[in-house]
Amino acid sequence: MTQFDVTIIGGGIAGAGVAQCAAAAGYSVLLLEKGDYASQTSCSSSKLIHGGLRYLETMQLNLVYNALHERASLLKLAPELVHPIPFYIPVYSDTSRSVWTLRLGLSLYALLSGFNKLSRYKEIPKKDWSLLKDIKTEGLIAVFQYWDAQTNDQLLTNSVMKSALNLGASAHSHAEFIKAEKLSSGYKVSFNINKGISEVNTLMIINATGPWVNETLDKIYPQVKGCNIDWVQGTHIILDKTAPKKIFYLESKADQRVIFVMPWYGKTLIGTTEVVLEELPEYISPHAEEIDYLLSVYQSYYKGELPKIIRSFAGVRVLPKQKNAAFSRPRESIIWQSPQNPYIISLYGGKLTTFRSTAKKVVKHIKHTIGSKEKCANIDNLKL
Repeated sequence: MTQFDVTIIGGGIAGAGVAQCAAAAGYSVLLLEKGDYASQTSCSSSKLIHGGLRYLETMQLNLVYNALHERASLLKLAPELVHPIPFYIPVYSDTSRSVWTLRLGLSLYALLSGFNKLSRYKEIPKKDWSLLKDIKTEGLIAVFQYWDAQTNDQLLTNSVMKSALNLGASAHSHAEFIKAEKLSSGYKVSFNINKGISEVNTLMIINATGPWVNETLDKIYPQVKGCNIDWVQGTHIILDKTAPKKIFYLESKADQRVIFVMPWYGKTLIGTTEVVLEELPEYISPHAEEIDYLLSVYQSYYKGELPKIIRSFAGVRVLPKQKNAAFSRPRESIIWQSPQNPYIISLYGGKLTTFRSTAKKVVKHIKHTIGSKEKCANIDNLKL
């Protein structure tokens, strides 16, 4: 039976990132994905590589610092996939975040980014507000502009997966994980592929199945306890309207959440919502209420007739179970490794932007558990 050091279940950005990093560290790696790579949460994000300006409100300084430095790395390593783009924040007389609050937040954002070339922000003079295009100016009192980056999340994930394969990792799409059973050393992993069952032996299992993370744990024997989580759905819509090459950072007047309006392949992309689900549906799709919410935010800022919706999509992320609103919960990834069974690592949550730093942390756990291998590459030097 084929033997691997590490078997990764889940072919989204988290799984692909761990596959690349572990293969670069010299481990033999197998990745299993039930469907196509990056076909679930990793193709349903807001398409941003960013520090997360709004996370400063909940004092997630370490997350923002890490994300900003990962943004810098991805701009260098993936210049064809990750592009700088200006963000604009219009401030109105009824905006809950004051001009001084935004100045302070943007200054801290610049400080955490290390004052690189994308750290600069500015206040747009009133005489230039007409350049904003279609945004309502009634009650407008200030406009700020800063920088972050945009990507195609699915292309980025597939590029990371290709890099992992080039480093010697093995991977199968349309390979459904069935179960894993403890052996005297490692696990026997069974999966369904090509309408038949295949088996491999592995020293460690990395569970990177996103919203299905605890469902996957239930198929590993003896069973490992996971984290208590909430499933949070985020929906986006694409309007049949040409968007300018800038992103607007808009506050919902209903609940003060932040909504992005951005260009996407010549059209306008709007998102996202945050709806806590009671249970995980078999098919993830936008709710009518979410679409109405996004349209209402758009209409509160834009003049003219409402453009036609040409597409909507939804993804589900995992957040730690808490009583407070999803918008204010921590976004740091949780690397769950039980002391009673350190050969199983489960990933909870996280951000697209920080997939590399999460993967590095996972590989450190792998090294502490099964020992080091001879490194074959440095992922900080590998172009995507």
